Amino acid sequence: MSRSPASPEPPGPPASRSGRRAVRAEDAFDVARVDAWLKERLDGLTGTPEVTQFSGGASNLTYLLRYPGAELVLRRPPAGRKASSAHDMAREYRVQERLRPVFPYVPAVRALCRDPEVIGGDFYVMDRVPGLILRGRLPEGLTLDRARARRLSETFVDTLADLHRVDARAAGLGDLGRGTGYVRRQVEGWTRRYAQARTWNTPRFGRVTSWLADNRPDDVATCVIHNDWRLDNIVLDPGDLRVTGVLDWEMATLGDPLMDLGSALAYWVQADDDRIARATRRQPSHLPGMLTRAEIVERYRERTGLPVGDWTFYEVFGLFRLAAIAQQIYYRYHHGQTRNPAFRNLWLAVHYLDRRCRRAIARAGR
Repeated sequence: MSRSPASPEPPGPPASRSGRRAVRAEDAFDVARVDAWLKERLDGLTGTPEVTQFSGGASNLTYLLRYPGAELVLRRPPAGRKASSAHDMAREYRVQERLRPVFPYVPAVRALCRDPEVIGGDFYVMDRVPGLILRGRLPEGLTLDRARARRLSETFVDTLADLHRVDARAAGLGDLGRGTGYVRRQVEGWTRRYAQARTWNTPRFGRVTSWLADNRPDDVATCVIHNDWRLDNIVLDPGDLRVTGVLDWEMATLGDPLMDLGSALAYWVQADDDRIARATRRQPSHLPGMLTRAEIVERYRERTGLPVGDWTFYEVFGLFRLAAIAQQIYYRYHHGQTRNPAFRNLWLAVHYLDRRCRRAIARAGR
C-alpha cells in the first residue's frame, strides 16, 4: 500500500510530491524489535528494513518498511490525546480483512500486533499497493487533459457508489456499526467531539451545530461507508488511471451513504472556489474537466438511485466534520502532544470552515 494517513486529513498546504520522509523523532519506534516480530510471522523476509514515514499522516502514523524483495506498510496510533473511538488497530485490520474479498481495492493485511512490548501499542502490517496517488500537485510527467480529468472524477464517485453497494452481512461486517440513526449520532457525536477539543482561539460553532440538529434528515440507507473518501486515499494505475487500491479504512463503518459523500465533498475544491480553498487543497480536483461538487452529487444519485433531497445539510455537515477533525489534531499541537509544524496553523483553517458553514446555511435561507 502506497501511503496513507489513517484518518481524515486537515486543510493545509499540499503534501510533498514523494509523500515520504525520514521518520520524525517523536514518531520513531524500535525497528529491530518490529523486524524480529514480523520475521516470526511472515515468510521470506530477509535483512533489516529501510523505514520511512508517510508525510500525510494526521491521525494514525504510517510507515513504509522496505525489505529486499518486499514492501510492507505499518500503521500505528499517534501519541497524545485521542478520540475514544479512534485509532483502533484491531478494528481497522478486521475491516480490511473481511472487506477485501468483496471489494478488491482493499490492501491485503498481513499481521496484527496487540503486544505493547513491541512498540508500545497496537499496530498492524499490510502489503503496499503500488501505483500513483494524486495530491495537491500532479507528479512530474503526468498531464490530465479535460477528458482524462473528467473520467478520473467520474471514477472517484463511481467507486464510492460501488462500495456503498457491498452486502455488509455477506462480507461478515453486519456488526461494523450501529445502523439506523447514523445521521443523528454523527451530528451529536461531532458536536461533542468539537466541544471537547476546542481551544481558546477557535470558534464555538454554536450556530452551525444548532442548525445541523434542527435540519437533520432521516437516514436514506445503511451500508458500508469509508468515511475518508479522497483522491489521495485512492491508488491509481499510472497508465490508464484505473483504481488499484483504496487506503485508510480506520473510520469505515455502517452508516448513511449520503453522509459519506458529503464528507468526501468537503475536501473537493473546484476551480471557482475562493482563494483560501484553492490554496489549501490536497487533491487536483480543480483541474479543467473535473466534475463540480453538484455534478458529483447528481452522478451519484443517477448511479445509486438514492434520493439526495436538500443537499445543504450534507454540505454543512461535511465542512463541520472537517473542522472538528482539524481541531482535534490542533488540540494535540496546542497542548504540546506533538510538535509537527504542519499542525501549527490549523486553528486558522477551523475559523475558515466555520465561515464556509455559515455561508452555506445563509444560501439555503434557513
